[in-house]
Amino acid sequence: MTRKVKIGKITIGGGEKIAVQSMTNIKTSDIDATVAQLAALEKAGCDIARCSVPDNASAEALREIVASTSMPIVADIHFDYRLAVKAADAGAAKIRINPGNIGDESKVEYLAKYLKEREIPVRIGVNGGSLDKKYKNIPLAEAMCESALEHVSLLEKHGFYDIVISVKSSDVVNTVKAYRLLASKCDYPLHVGVTEAGIYEKGLIKSAIGIGSLLCDGIGDTVRVSLTDDPVKEVYAAKEILKAVNRYDGAYAEVVSCPTCARTCIDVQGIATQVEEYARKLDKSVKIAVMGCVVNGIGESEGCDVGVAGGKDKSVIFREGKIIATVPNSEILNALIKEIDRI
Repeated sequence: MTRKVKIGKITIGGGEKIAVQSMTNIKTSDIDATVAQLAALEKAGCDIARCSVPDNASAEALREIVASTSMPIVADIHFDYRLAVKAADAGAAKIRINPGNIGDESKVEYLAKYLKEREIPVRIGVNGGSLDKKYKNIPLAEAMCESALEHVSLLEKHGFYDIVISVKSSDVVNTVKAYRLLASKCDYPLHVGVTEAGIYEKGLIKSAIGIGSLLCDGIGDTVRVSLTDDPVKEVYAAKEILKAVNRYDGAYAEVVSCPTCARTCIDVQGIATQVEEYARKLDKSVKIAVMGCVVNGIGESEGCDVGVAGGKDKSVIFREGKIIATVPNSEILNALIKEIDRI
Protein backbone atom coordinates (compact mmCIF):
# COMPACT_ATOMS: atom_id res chain seq x y z
CA MET A 1 0.00 0.00 0.00
CA THR A 2 1.23 3.49 -0.83
CA ARG A 3 1.86 6.16 1.78
CA LYS A 4 -0.66 8.97 2.28
CA VAL A 5 -0.20 12.48 0.93
CA LYS A 6 -2.54 15.32 1.81
CA ILE A 7 -3.44 17.77 -0.96
CA GLY A 8 -5.51 20.50 0.62
CA LYS A 9 -8.69 18.84 1.88
CA ILE A 10 -8.04 15.67 -0.18
CA THR A 11 -5.86 12.79 0.97
CA ILE A 12 -4.59 10.29 -1.60
CA GLY A 13 -2.77 7.01 -1.11
CA GLY A 14 -2.92 4.60 1.80
CA GLY A 15 -6.24 3.13 0.72
CA GLU A 16 -8.07 6.46 0.44
CA LYS A 17 -10.57 6.88 -2.38
CA ILE A 18 -9.08 7.46 -5.81
CA ALA A 19 -9.23 11.19 -6.53
CA VAL A 20 -10.29 12.47 -9.95
CA GLN A 21 -8.15 15.24 -11.41
CA SER A 22 -8.33 17.52 -14.41
CA MET A 23 -6.55 20.62 -15.65
CA THR A 24 -7.68 24.01 -16.89
CA ASN A 25 -6.81 24.67 -20.53
CA ILE A 26 -7.06 28.45 -20.69
CA LYS A 27 -4.70 31.24 -19.61
CA THR A 28 -4.38 31.16 -15.83
CA SER A 29 -3.83 34.92 -15.94
CA ASP A 30 -7.48 35.21 -17.11
CA ILE A 31 -8.95 34.93 -13.62
CA ASP A 32 -12.65 35.06 -14.50
CA ALA A 33 -12.39 32.43 -17.24
CA THR A 34 -10.25 30.16 -15.07
CA VAL A 35 -12.62 30.41 -12.11
CA ALA A 36 -15.57 29.65 -14.40
CA GLN A 37 -13.86 26.56 -15.78
CA LEU A 38 -12.94 25.38 -12.29
CA ALA A 39 -16.58 25.76 -11.22
CA ALA A 40 -17.65 23.58 -14.14
CA LEU A 41 -15.04 20.96 -13.24
CA GLU A 42 -16.13 20.90 -9.61
CA LYS A 43 -19.79 20.56 -10.59
CA ALA A 44 -18.84 17.58 -12.79
CA GLY A 45 -17.20 15.83 -9.82
CA CYS A 46 -13.56 16.84 -10.07
CA ASP A 47 -11.63 16.46 -6.80
CA ILE A 48 -8.35 18.22 -7.63
CA ALA A 49 -7.60 20.69 -10.42
CA ARG A 50 -4.30 21.78 -11.93
CA CYS A 51 -3.44 25.16 -13.45
CA SER A 52 -0.34 25.98 -15.48
CA VAL A 53 1.81 28.75 -14.02
CA PRO A 54 4.17 29.73 -16.83
CA ASP A 55 4.75 33.35 -15.81
CA ASN A 56 4.41 35.94 -13.06
CA ALA A 57 0.99 37.05 -14.23
CA SER A 58 -0.31 33.52 -13.78
CA ALA A 59 1.32 33.20 -10.37
CA GLU A 60 -0.23 36.48 -9.24
CA ALA A 61 -3.66 35.42 -10.53
CA LEU A 62 -3.46 32.16 -8.63
CA ARG A 63 -4.22 33.75 -5.26
CA GLU A 64 -7.64 34.95 -6.36
CA ILE A 65 -8.29 31.72 -8.23
CA VAL A 66 -7.51 29.58 -5.17
CA ALA A 67 -9.82 31.73 -3.06
CA SER A 68 -12.65 31.22 -5.55
CA THR A 69 -12.87 27.41 -5.43
CA SER A 70 -13.10 24.73 -2.77
CA MET A 71 -11.05 22.31 -4.84
CA PRO A 72 -7.34 21.95 -4.07
CA ILE A 73 -5.35 23.65 -6.83
CA VAL A 74 -2.11 22.17 -8.17
CA ALA A 75 0.32 24.65 -9.71
CA ASP A 76 2.11 23.26 -12.76
CA ILE A 77 5.64 24.65 -12.80
CA HIS A 78 8.53 24.26 -15.22
CA PHE A 79 12.01 25.79 -15.31
CA ASP A 80 11.62 28.59 -12.74
CA TYR A 81 11.62 27.58 -9.06
CA ARG A 82 10.60 31.13 -8.14
CA LEU A 83 7.21 30.55 -9.75
CA ALA A 84 6.76 27.53 -7.48
CA VAL A 85 7.48 29.73 -4.46
CA LYS A 86 4.96 32.33 -5.63
CA ALA A 87 2.36 29.63 -6.31
CA ALA A 88 2.87 28.20 -2.83
CA ASP A 89 2.44 31.66 -1.32
CA ALA A 90 -0.73 32.11 -3.37
CA GLY A 91 -2.30 29.03 -1.77
CA ALA A 92 -1.53 26.19 -4.17
CA ALA A 93 -2.21 22.87 -2.43
CA LYS A 94 0.44 21.02 -4.44
CA ILE A 95 3.25 21.88 -6.83
CA ARG A 96 3.89 19.84 -9.94
CA ILE A 97 7.53 20.06 -10.97
CA ASN A 98 10.31 18.21 -12.64
CA PRO A 99 13.23 18.79 -10.24
CA GLY A 100 15.66 18.25 -13.09
CA ASN A 101 14.55 21.36 -15.00
CA ILE A 102 14.17 23.99 -12.28
CA GLY A 103 17.82 24.82 -11.88
CA ASP A 104 20.86 23.62 -9.95
CA GLU A 105 20.71 21.65 -6.72
CA SER A 106 20.78 24.75 -4.55
CA LYS A 107 17.42 25.76 -6.04
CA VAL A 108 16.01 22.28 -5.50
CA GLU A 109 17.22 22.39 -1.89
CA TYR A 110 15.68 25.82 -1.32
CA LEU A 111 12.34 24.76 -2.82
CA ALA A 112 12.27 21.49 -0.87
CA LYS A 113 12.83 23.36 2.39
CA TYR A 114 10.30 26.05 1.51
CA LEU A 115 7.53 23.58 0.64
CA LYS A 116 8.30 21.30 3.57
CA GLU A 117 7.87 24.16 6.02
CA ARG A 118 4.47 24.90 4.51
CA GLU A 119 3.45 21.22 4.21
CA ILE A 120 2.86 21.53 0.49
CA PRO A 121 3.45 18.28 -1.43
CA VAL A 122 5.14 17.89 -4.81
CA ARG A 123 4.16 15.82 -7.80
CA ILE A 124 7.13 14.71 -9.80
CA GLY A 125 5.80 14.44 -13.32
CA VAL A 126 7.89 12.54 -15.86
CA ASN A 127 6.71 12.51 -19.48
CA GLY A 128 8.08 10.09 -22.06
CA GLY A 129 8.45 12.82 -24.66
CA SER A 130 10.70 15.06 -22.57
CA LEU A 131 13.24 12.70 -21.02
CA ASP A 132 16.84 13.72 -20.59
CA LYS A 133 19.10 12.62 -23.46
CA LYS A 134 21.04 10.35 -21.10
CA TYR A 135 18.08 7.95 -21.17
CA LYS A 136 17.96 7.65 -24.97
CA ASN A 137 19.46 4.15 -25.06
CA ILE A 138 17.21 2.77 -22.30
CA PRO A 139 13.77 1.25 -23.04
CA LEU A 140 11.14 3.94 -22.54
CA ALA A 141 9.31 2.39 -19.58
CA GLU A 142 12.55 1.79 -17.69
CA ALA A 143 13.80 5.26 -18.57
CA MET A 144 10.69 6.97 -17.22
CA CYS A 145 10.85 4.98 -14.01
CA GLU A 146 14.56 5.63 -13.55
CA SER A 147 14.13 9.34 -14.25
CA ALA A 148 11.29 9.62 -11.73
CA LEU A 149 13.26 7.88 -8.99
CA GLU A 150 16.29 10.05 -9.71
CA HIS A 151 14.14 13.15 -9.24
CA VAL A 152 12.66 11.66 -6.07
CA SER A 153 16.17 11.18 -4.71
CA LEU A 154 16.89 14.89 -5.25
CA LEU A 155 14.04 15.79 -2.91
CA GLU A 156 14.73 12.98 -0.45
CA LYS A 157 18.33 14.16 -0.18
CA HIS A 158 16.99 17.36 1.34
CA GLY A 159 14.54 15.67 3.69
CA PHE A 160 11.45 16.06 1.52
CA TYR A 161 9.16 13.01 1.27
CA ASP A 162 5.71 14.49 0.65
CA ILE A 163 5.78 13.25 -2.93
CA VAL A 164 3.38 12.00 -5.61
CA ILE A 165 4.77 10.54 -8.84
CA SER A 166 3.57 10.19 -12.42
CA VAL A 167 5.32 8.51 -15.37
CA LYS A 168 3.23 9.20 -18.46
CA SER A 169 3.64 8.58 -22.14
CA SER A 170 1.32 8.82 -25.12
CA ASP A 171 2.20 5.16 -25.69
CA VAL A 172 -0.24 3.06 -23.66
CA VAL A 173 1.90 -0.08 -23.38
CA ASN A 174 4.98 1.80 -22.18
CA THR A 175 2.90 3.84 -19.76
CA VAL A 176 1.47 0.71 -18.15
CA LYS A 177 4.93 -0.91 -18.02
CA ALA A 178 6.45 2.18 -16.43
CA TYR A 179 3.82 2.42 -13.69
CA ARG A 180 4.04 -1.29 -12.91
CA LEU A 181 7.81 -1.01 -12.61
CA LEU A 182 7.56 2.12 -10.48
CA ALA A 183 4.97 0.53 -8.18
CA SER A 184 7.40 -2.32 -7.53
CA LYS A 185 10.18 0.08 -6.53
CA CYS A 186 8.55 2.67 -4.26
CA ASP A 187 5.56 3.31 -2.03
CA TYR A 188 4.82 6.89 -3.04
CA PRO A 189 1.24 7.49 -4.24
CA LEU A 190 0.92 7.39 -8.02
CA HIS A 191 -0.93 9.82 -10.26
CA VAL A 192 -1.90 7.70 -13.28
CA GLY A 193 -2.88 8.64 -16.80
CA VAL A 194 -1.92 8.44 -20.45
CA THR A 195 -0.55 11.80 -21.52
CA GLU A 196 -1.44 13.44 -24.84
CA ALA A 197 -4.05 10.73 -25.38
CA GLY A 198 -5.62 12.71 -28.24
CA ILE A 199 -9.04 13.95 -29.27
CA TYR A 200 -12.13 12.68 -27.51
CA GLU A 201 -12.85 9.23 -28.96
CA LYS A 202 -9.24 8.15 -29.41
CA GLY A 203 -8.26 9.64 -26.08
CA LEU A 204 -11.04 7.80 -24.27
CA ILE A 205 -9.92 4.45 -25.65
CA LYS A 206 -6.26 4.95 -24.83
CA SER A 207 -7.02 6.30 -21.37
CA ALA A 208 -9.48 3.53 -20.54
CA ILE A 209 -6.97 0.85 -21.53
CA GLY A 210 -4.04 2.44 -19.73
CA ILE A 211 -5.72 3.71 -16.58
CA GLY A 212 -8.09 0.76 -16.39
CA SER A 213 -5.28 -1.79 -16.66
CA LEU A 214 -3.36 -0.13 -13.83
CA LEU A 215 -6.40 0.20 -11.58
CA CYS A 216 -7.19 -3.49 -12.11
CA ASP A 217 -3.66 -4.17 -10.88
CA GLY A 218 -4.35 -2.07 -7.78
CA ILE A 219 -2.02 0.67 -9.05
CA GLY A 220 -3.10 4.30 -8.90
CA ASP A 221 -4.14 6.73 -6.18
CA THR A 222 -5.37 9.59 -8.33
CA VAL A 223 -6.26 9.71 -12.03
CA ARG A 224 -6.36 12.21 -14.83
CA VAL A 225 -7.74 11.53 -18.31
CA SER A 226 -5.88 13.78 -20.77
CA LEU A 227 -8.12 14.79 -23.69
CA THR A 228 -7.84 17.41 -26.39
CA ASP A 229 -11.31 18.63 -25.48
CA ASP A 230 -13.34 20.33 -22.77
CA PRO A 231 -11.72 19.28 -19.47
CA VAL A 232 -15.16 18.58 -18.01
CA LYS A 233 -15.23 15.57 -20.32
CA GLU A 234 -12.03 14.36 -18.66
CA VAL A 235 -13.83 14.24 -15.32
CA TYR A 236 -16.80 12.30 -16.71
CA ALA A 237 -14.42 9.88 -18.45
CA ALA A 238 -12.36 9.31 -15.31
CA LYS A 239 -15.46 8.55 -13.28
CA GLU A 240 -16.70 6.07 -15.87
CA ILE A 241 -13.32 4.30 -15.88
CA LEU A 242 -13.43 4.05 -12.09
CA LYS A 243 -16.95 2.62 -12.24
CA ALA A 244 -15.98 0.09 -14.89
CA VAL A 245 -13.23 -1.38 -12.70
CA ASN A 246 -15.28 -1.19 -9.46
CA ARG A 247 -13.05 1.50 -7.96
CA TYR A 248 -15.62 4.29 -7.79
CA ASP A 249 -16.32 5.35 -4.23
CA GLY A 250 -19.96 6.28 -3.96
CA ALA A 251 -23.46 5.44 -5.15
CA TYR A 252 -24.14 5.52 -8.87
CA ALA A 253 -26.60 4.20 -11.43
CA GLU A 254 -25.21 1.97 -14.16
CA VAL A 255 -26.94 1.30 -17.47
CA VAL A 256 -26.07 -1.78 -19.53
CA SER A 257 -27.48 -2.35 -22.99
CA CYS A 258 -27.10 -4.92 -25.74
CA PRO A 259 -25.48 -4.16 -29.13
CA THR A 260 -28.72 -5.23 -30.91
CA CYS A 261 -29.17 -7.73 -33.75
CA ALA A 262 -31.75 -8.81 -36.34
CA ARG A 263 -34.13 -9.89 -33.54
CA THR A 264 -34.32 -6.35 -32.17
CA CYS A 265 -37.73 -4.71 -32.44
CA ILE A 266 -37.30 -1.74 -30.13
CA ASP A 267 -35.11 1.36 -30.26
CA VAL A 268 -32.47 0.10 -27.84
CA GLN A 269 -30.07 2.97 -28.51
CA GLY A 270 -32.72 5.65 -28.07
CA ILE A 271 -34.18 4.12 -24.92
CA ALA A 272 -30.75 3.43 -23.39
CA THR A 273 -29.66 7.01 -24.09
CA GLN A 274 -32.71 8.45 -22.36
CA VAL A 275 -32.36 6.06 -19.43
CA GLU A 276 -28.67 7.02 -19.15
CA GLU A 277 -29.59 10.70 -19.00
CA TYR A 278 -32.15 9.99 -16.29
CA ALA A 279 -29.82 7.71 -14.35
CA ARG A 280 -27.06 10.33 -14.27
CA LYS A 281 -29.21 12.40 -11.91
CA LEU A 282 -29.81 9.55 -9.46
CA ASP A 283 -28.00 9.38 -6.15
CA LYS A 284 -28.37 5.66 -5.52
CA SER A 285 -26.76 2.42 -6.59
CA VAL A 286 -28.87 0.68 -9.20
CA LYS A 287 -28.03 -1.40 -12.26
CA ILE A 288 -30.40 -1.01 -15.20
CA ALA A 289 -30.58 -3.14 -18.35
CA VAL A 290 -31.96 -2.20 -21.76
CA MET A 291 -31.99 -5.37 -23.86
CA GLY A 292 -33.21 -5.78 -27.41
CA CYS A 293 -35.06 -9.10 -27.23
CA VAL A 294 -36.57 -11.66 -24.87
CA VAL A 295 -34.54 -14.61 -26.18
CA ASN A 296 -31.71 -14.06 -23.73
CA GLY A 297 -32.18 -10.48 -22.58
CA ILE A 298 -33.10 -11.34 -19.01
CA GLY A 299 -30.40 -13.98 -18.69
CA GLU A 300 -27.70 -11.68 -20.02
CA SER A 301 -28.83 -9.02 -17.56
CA GLU A 302 -27.92 -11.14 -14.56
CA GLY A 303 -27.03 -8.91 -11.66
CA CYS A 304 -29.22 -6.04 -12.83
CA ASP A 305 -31.82 -4.61 -10.48
CA VAL A 306 -34.31 -3.68 -13.16
CA GLY A 307 -34.55 -3.77 -16.93
CA VAL A 308 -36.49 -4.20 -20.13
CA ALA A 309 -36.32 -6.97 -22.72
CA GLY A 310 -37.86 -5.91 -26.01
CA GLY A 311 -40.49 -7.73 -28.06
CA LYS A 312 -42.23 -7.15 -31.39
CA ASP A 313 -45.20 -5.19 -30.07
CA LYS A 314 -44.80 -5.55 -26.34
CA SER A 315 -41.82 -5.76 -24.02
CA VAL A 316 -41.25 -7.17 -20.56
CA ILE A 317 -40.09 -5.21 -17.53
CA PHE A 318 -38.17 -7.31 -15.02
CA ARG A 319 -36.81 -6.92 -11.50
CA GLU A 320 -33.88 -9.06 -10.35
CA GLY A 321 -34.40 -11.51 -13.21
CA LYS A 322 -38.18 -11.94 -12.75
CA ILE A 323 -40.77 -10.54 -15.14
CA ILE A 324 -43.08 -8.13 -13.34
CA ALA A 325 -44.94 -6.47 -16.22
CA THR A 326 -45.61 -6.56 -19.95
CA VAL A 327 -46.06 -3.17 -21.59
CA PRO A 328 -46.64 -1.77 -25.09
CA ASN A 329 -43.38 -0.69 -26.70
CA SER A 330 -44.57 2.90 -26.69
CA GLU A 331 -44.63 2.83 -22.87
CA ILE A 332 -41.24 1.22 -22.23
CA LEU A 333 -39.44 4.34 -21.02
CA ASN A 334 -42.12 5.46 -18.58
CA ALA A 335 -42.59 1.95 -17.20
CA LEU A 336 -38.87 1.44 -16.75
CA ILE A 337 -38.35 4.79 -15.01
CA LYS A 338 -41.27 4.03 -12.69
CA GLU A 339 -39.59 0.80 -11.60
CA ILE A 340 -36.23 2.52 -11.20
CA ASP A 341 -37.85 5.05 -8.87
CA ARG A 342 -39.29 2.25 -6.75
CA ILE A 343 -35.84 0.88 -5.92
